[in-house]
Amino acid sequence: MTVENTRKSGILMHFSSLHGRFGIGDLGAEARDFARTCARAGFSVWQVLPFTPVARISGYSPYSSTSAFAGNFLFISPEDLCKCGLLSQKDIDCAASSEARADFEYAAKIRKDLIRRAWNNFSTGFTALHDEYEDFCREAFWLCDYALFTVLKEFHEGRAWADWPRPYAMRDKAALDAFAEAHRDEISLVKFEQFIFFRQLAALRRYCSSVGVTIFGDMPIYVAWDSADVWTNRALFDLAPDGAPRMEAGVPPDYFSKDGQLWGNPVYNWDEMKKDNFAWWRKRFLWQMKFCGIVRIDHFRGLCAFWEVPHGEKTAVKGRWHNAFARELLTALSEDCDLSASLVAEDLGVITDEVREVMADFSLSGMKVLQFAFGCGKNNPYLPHNMAQNSAAYTGTHDNDTSLGWWMNASSDERRRLSLYTGAVINNENAAKVMCRIALASPARLAILPIQDIIGLGSEGRMNTPSVTDGNWAWRLLPEQFEEFANVRSHDFFEMNEIYDRIDAQRTEPHEKQKRAVNIKDD
Repeated sequence: MTVENTRKSGILMHFSSLHGRFGIGDLGAEARDFARTCARAGFSVWQVLPFTPVARISGYSPYSSTSAFAGNFLFISPEDLCKCGLLSQKDIDCAASSEARADFEYAAKIRKDLIRRAWNNFSTGFTALHDEYEDFCREAFWLCDYALFTVLKEFHEGRAWADWPRPYAMRDKAALDAFAEAHRDEISLVKFEQFIFFRQLAALRRYCSSVGVTIFGDMPIYVAWDSADVWTNRALFDLAPDGAPRMEAGVPPDYFSKDGQLWGNPVYNWDEMKKDNFAWWRKRFLWQMKFCGIVRIDHFRGLCAFWEVPHGEKTAVKGRWHNAFARELLTALSEDCDLSASLVAEDLGVITDEVREVMADFSLSGMKVLQFAFGCGKNNPYLPHNMAQNSAAYTGTHDNDTSLGWWMNASSDERRRLSLYTGAVINNENAAKVMCRIALASPARLAILPIQDIIGLGSEGRMNTPSVTDGNWAWRLLPEQFEEFANVRSHDFFEMNEIYDRIDAQRTEPHEKQKRAVNIKDD
């Protein structure tokens, strides 16, 4: 998000929540339709969750991945594989099935089969994309290690890398070269899968740009221990000689949790990272920025100081704060791009003066969540009149209930404060729209509304409930809900975006020009 005097608004919805015929939302036609409808409603930003690989063991959480760089093959569009000639119409018609909630297992099963068919066609005479594929393999510096890690993990039946035979776990070159030669075809298939994912993501970014929409990505601060990143770069993480984490990341006990939170991620070896001017972080950030115009860093305060807990502890109680190198890291990242225009810091929760100073010095936008605004007095930092211009206002995030769900469960005092603040008579019918209006009217230069709030869903539309292991991440936007957004809600929200000055000057004049802009054909 830029700090220039431009007000923007966006919609929060992950790719997985798009509807479609293949078990889970993807990067194809439904994504283009959604981007076009966002633009038609006056929104110029589409925020998504991390699009890295997910695993069944983590409940398919996008915040736990085997790679900080690779893409989630579940988002590959079979229809777009057909459009470019790598699959037949019969191939995809046989695989299609629509589900009301994301079915990750079905989506994985059919895509693995379809991607293998596409790979067989690609490698046996389909020459149209070969130069593009070779260019991608050269450019994706992380690809060889990720593909080797993925095949090794499959070969060892999903076991963590530290449990592989020692030559593989400790990256003995001769052993890895021999394995790679013996499994050349499987490794090539993984590389092809990543090529297709990022080819489709790049096409979606171009399409979004053509209708005036920026993709807003999300970067978890930590990576999973059982990941290609840690296996490949052990020196960059605080590990014991056997590869196990010496310390694990989390947050200390607080008002909400007497035991704190223990996440299980290894913490960084910041002294080692500093030696090469944070090259791994710079590569990670630049790779993300190839496909997103804005990126959020989750748990930003961990870049200033992080809570580390000895490996083996059952809770986060026996941890300690350890200083990191936020200023040095951000200075390094600033050499590659304008952070004030491209980085949003997740600064929710207990934030120190040091974090605030770092954000101010680098002109970083923070987050303000309206669901936190009405529980106490006039100095609450989440009340709109207390928001800095250089911030991103949210009705709620993927970790919160929907605005209607929040309203229905709010205390009588919160309801009274919201009604007094807005001067409106609020009920179940209008609570979500009132919250959306407050966010759009706020001083924050960026306002983000979850799609669930735009169409007024209750708690049934919640995406994630922290600390609950089952049932998360599966919500999808049904076709009739999308139709309501496109045909009923979009005009109202265009008018709100216009009246609250969240549409670029080039787009305010024209209702007709706006209509022409969103009729651009798919690539």
